[in-house]
Amino acid sequence: MTGIPAAALDVIASRTRNSASSSTTTPAPAAGEHLSQPHLSLPFRTESRESRDSRSSSSTNSPAPADNEESDFFLANNDSQSSLGGVPNLQEMRITDPECLPTVAALPSEILISVFSRISEPKELLNCMLTCKRWARNVVEILWHRPSCTSWEKHSSICKTLGLEQPYFAYTDFIRRLNLAALADSVNDGSITPLAVCTRVERLTLTNCRGLTDVGLVPLVRASQNLHALDISGDVNITEASIVAVAETCHKLQGLNVTGCGQISNESLVQVAESCRFIKRLKLNDCTQVNDAAVLAFANNCPAILEIDLHQCTNVGNEPISALVSKQHALRELRLANCENVDDGAFLALPPYRTYENLRILDLTSCTQLTDRAVEKIVDIAPRLRNLVLAKCSNITDVAVHAIAKLQKNLHYVHLGHCRNITDDAVKRLVRSCNRIRYIDLGCCTNLTDESVMQLATLPKLKRIGLVKCAHITDKSMIALANANDHRAQRGHSGYDMRSPSLERVHLSYCTNLTIPSIIKLLNCCPKLTHLSLTGVHAFLRDDLDEFCREAPDDFTDHQRTVFCVFSGQGVSKLRHHLMTDEKFREYREIGAPTRRSHRGATVTQVNQPNPPDMDPFEEADGLDDEDIGEGSDGNDFNADLTNLAHNPVPPPPPAHHNAGPAPPPQTNGASQAGAATNPTGVPGPEPTSDGDTNAAAGPSTAGSGLFEQSASAPGPSTASMQGHANEEEPLIP
Repeated sequence: MTGIPAAALDVIASRTRNSASSSTTTPAPAAGEHLSQPHLSLPFRTESRESRDSRSSSSTNSPAPADNEESDFFLANNDSQSSLGGVPNLQEMRITDPECLPTVAALPSEILISVFSRISEPKELLNCMLTCKRWARNVVEILWHRPSCTSWEKHSSICKTLGLEQPYFAYTDFIRRLNLAALADSVNDGSITPLAVCTRVERLTLTNCRGLTDVGLVPLVRASQNLHALDISGDVNITEASIVAVAETCHKLQGLNVTGCGQISNESLVQVAESCRFIKRLKLNDCTQVNDAAVLAFANNCPAILEIDLHQCTNVGNEPISALVSKQHALRELRLANCENVDDGAFLALPPYRTYENLRILDLTSCTQLTDRAVEKIVDIAPRLRNLVLAKCSNITDVAVHAIAKLQKNLHYVHLGHCRNITDDAVKRLVRSCNRIRYIDLGCCTNLTDESVMQLATLPKLKRIGLVKCAHITDKSMIALANANDHRAQRGHSGYDMRSPSLERVHLSYCTNLTIPSIIKLLNCCPKLTHLSLTGVHAFLRDDLDEFCREAPDDFTDHQRTVFCVFSGQGVSKLRHHLMTDEKFREYREIGAPTRRSHRGATVTQVNQPNPPDMDPFEEADGLDDEDIGEGSDGNDFNADLTNLAHNPVPPPPPAHHNAGPAPPPQTNGASQAGAATNPTGVPGPEPTSDGDTNAAAGPSTAGSGLFEQSASAPGPSTASMQGHANEEEPLIP
C-alpha cells in the first residue's frame, strides 16, 4: 500500500467508519477467517477509538491521525451501501475501455448523408456505396435519387434493377426524378412501362418524346401521386387521357409544361385547374386549341400561379388576361407573345387605383392591337416591371416610351424592336429616367440616329444593344460606345476605374454606314464583347474575315451567304487579334486609335469625360437574376441574325471589298470626339434581343425553366421537403 497517498487512505477510512457507525449489530468473524479479506465485515472498534478520530467527529479540536496510519483501511467495512454512493475498493476498481471506433464510423447518418450528397460523380458515389453496409444504406438513395438515363445501356440497367423480385434495397422508392430527354428520339411506350413501378417520382421530364402515347404515360402518372412537375413539351401524341390522369392523381402538381401538345382538350385542362390548385408554373406555348375557358379556369382556381406562358395561344382573348392579372396576386411573369386577340381592353378593364407589385416580366410581342393607352395602364398597375417586351407592337409611339420612363430604376430590360414610330427624343428621355437598363433592343426603329446611341452609351451597365437596320447610325455611335467602355480613360481623381467595361453583345446588322476603324475601336475598348453581328455591312464583307465568321446555315441561298457576317465567342477574339496585327489594317488602327490626355500635359487630345454615373450601391433585390429576365444567349442572337437575313436581303456587295488589299480609309471628321458630351447616368439592365426581325422574346419563354430542366441540379436526396407542402404559399418576391 505504499503507492496510495496517506491523505486518500484517511478519507476512505473515515467514510468506512461512518458507515459502520450506522449499523447497530455486526456479526463476529468466524474462526479461521482472515481479517484481511476485504469482502468480510469487521466489528466496529471501541467508542474510545472513534472519539479519538477526528474524521468521525465534527469537532475541529480533535487531533488528526498520523499520515502513515493505514490500520483502518483494510479493516474497514464495505461501504458499498453507504449513503454517499458507491465508492469501490481497490479490487473493484477495474477500468473497462469502450471499443475504439474510427472517427468516420462514429459519425451519425445525418452527417454522412450530408457529406455524400455533395458528391456529384455517380462513380464516386458507387465506390462509397461499396465500402460497407452502413455507407451503402446512406448512399443508395442519393445514387438513385435521379438515375442517369442518358444512354440506352443505362436505361436498360435501371429497368432491370427495378424489375428484381427480391432486391436488397427498395429502389422503386428512391427515384424522385426521371428525365428521358436525352433519349427523346427513340422513346416509346415500351421505354416508359418498366418505370411505372416507381411510386415516389416528383419530377418527370419527357421532352420531345414524339413516339410516346397515353398507353405508356398514363400508368406512370397514376403511380406518381407525389408528382410536382411534369414536362411533356413536344409530345405530340399525348391526348387528354394523360391530362385527365394527371388531374385525378397528381393533386400536388406545381409545374406543368404541355408546349406543342395540340391534342390536349380544353376540358381536360379545366379539370387540371380544378383538381391541381397548387400550380405555380404553367406553359401552354403553341397550344393553339387553348381558349378562354381553359385559361379562366386556371385564373379562378389556382391562386399560387407565379409564371404563365401563353405564347402563340391565338384563341385567347382579353377576359382571361384581365382575370390572370387581377386575381393572381403572386403573378410574376406573364408572357403573351403572338396572342393576336389581346388588345387594350385586357388592361384597361383592370380595377383603377390598384397595383400589382409582384409583376416583373411582361412579354407582349406581336400583340399588334395594343396602343399607347395600354402601355400607360400597364406602367400604372405594375410599377416594378423589370422586363418589358413590346416588339412588333407597331402602334407604339413616343407617348408609350414616355410612360415606360416612369419605371425608372426598376427597368432593366426593354425591347422596342419594330416600333418604327419611336424617335430620338423618346429614347433620350428613357435613358435619363431609367438609368439601370442593361439590355435594350431598338432594331428596325428607323427614325433613330446617332443621338440615341450616344445617350445609350452613358448607361454604365449596358450589356447588350440591338440596332439592327437603324440605317442612320454612323461611326459616331460606335465611338461613343467604345469611349464609354474604355476603362483606360475612365479614371477618377484617386486613380481607380469609375466603371468597368460591360458591353457583351452588339447587333449592328444592316447598319450600312459603319466602317472598319470604328469597329476596331469598339473591339479594343470592349474586352467583354462576345457577339458582334455585322450582316449586310459592306465594309466587313471581305474574304479575309470569313475564317472568323460563323458558318451560314445550309438552307441559305448564295446571296444570303454572301452578306452573312456574325462573329461570336472565340470568333470575336480572333477578329480583334487579326485587325490589330495584320498590316493591311494599319491605317485603320491609326484612325481608330484611342486618344487620351498625357500625364504631364495636354499633348494628346482626349474626349470630354462624362460625369460620374449615378451608381446606387444598394440596388433593389427582387429575387430575379438578370439572366432570367430575357433570352439573349448566343444561340438566340444567332437565330435572330439568320431570320433577319432571310427576310431582309440586301444587294450584293461591291466587288472591290473582296480584294486582298484594304479599301481606302474613310473620312472620320471629328469622329474621335463623338460622344464627348454624353453624360453617363448609371444603370443596370436586362437582356437585349437579337438583330433584326426576330427578338429574344419572340420564341417560347425559357424563364423559370429550372422547374423542368434537371440536368443542372446536383444529385442528392429528395428535395420535396424543401419545396414545402403543396398548400404552402411560396414566398413572394420582395
